[in-house]
Amino acid sequence: MTLYWQLFVSHLTANLLGYGGGPATIPLLQHEVVDRHGWMTNGEFSEIVALGNGLPGPIATKMSAYIGYDVAGIPGAIIATFASVAPSLIMMLALLGILMKYKESPQVKRLTKVVRPTIAVLLGVMTYDFFFDSFTAAGWIHTVILIVAGYILLEVRKVSPTYVVIGALLYGAIFLGG
Repeated sequence: MTLYWQLFVSHLTANLLGYGGGPATIPLLQHEVVDRHGWMTNGEFSEIVALGNGLPGPIATKMSAYIGYDVAGIPGAIIATFASVAPSLIMMLALLGILMKYKESPQVKRLTKVVRPTIAVLLGVMTYDFFFDSFTAAGWIHTVILIVAGYILLEVRKVSPTYVVIGALLYGAIFLGG
């Protein structure tokens, strides 16, 4: 079996069986990388986990990219990263295909009617929790300033959310940096 194929199968297997996302995938990936193939030691793998947790985004793809690059260079990084997202991509495309095929059916229309308000409630609860977490961590003055500035920039000035988030990060670094 070629090295590229081993990378692909190892990352595909770990991410296919890692139900629940990144944290569930880590032990499976560790078994493949350390125990099965010996590409890294436990110490090296734990450093990758720490690095992956310190960067934004999904941990499984970051770890796969690093492991693939370490084992087989840029092609290895591409292959391992693709293998880590392939299970979700394939299942999502299959589910989307089924939903699109039956989008006019009464069952799918009812499903959509039930899912939308449920998502709205989940987002509302998350927003409520975020508000009180920020209020507790930053204080009411900073929270109000960020809410008002965010509203004006997003809704009135139509600034990209990316720039608003970057501005909030800079604000926090300057005024709340401690």
